[in-house]
Amino acid sequence: MGRRVAILAADGVERVELEQPRRALEDAGARTDVVSLGNGEIQARDHDLEDAGTFPVDRVVKEVSPDDYDALLLPGGTVNPDKLRMEPAAVKFVRDFVQSRKPVASICHGPWNFVEAGVARGRRLTSWPSVRTDLRNAGAEVVDEQVVTDGNITTSRSPDDLPAFCERIVQEFAKTPEPAGGGGGA
Repeated sequence: MGRRVAILAADGVERVELEQPRRALEDAGARTDVVSLGNGEIQARDHDLEDAGTFPVDRVVKEVSPDDYDALLLPGGTVNPDKLRMEPAAVKFVRDFVQSRKPVASICHGPWNFVEAGVARGRRLTSWPSVRTDLRNAGAEVVDEQVVTDGNITTSRSPDDLPAFCERIVQEFAKTPEPAGGGGGA
């Protein structure tokens, strides 16, 4: 694959939603960087409640650009996307990445990032059930499917969907981005 993938995450990230997609992408030949709000480590969680160790941060979001990467992964956990949506540099990074037409994938509560970045309108998306009203209110068509790809955005509902999500993002991240102005829908 040979792609560079940014994994945008903060404290509270759901461990399996970062770890399993990262492993699938690296097994396919991608190079991944954990991009976060600051240097050091981010605290992972298991089912949002239990401490699940840490991940080292490779890059700080205010120091990177979509030009540095070929794809973007947004894992969930309830606290993680809530922290990201409060940081203007993270919101801008997500918005610019989606607008670049490069592949972006998000699972569970991660699609909250699309709401804050203003890129959900007109998209066919899925997410954890409690996030769906926010997506609808932001103008997305919300569906209850294991994995959904609309243009350059792929979404999944929960950790139960990780096998299908990982398989799909390996396929999507290996593709060449559409030229600006290209259509969506898949």
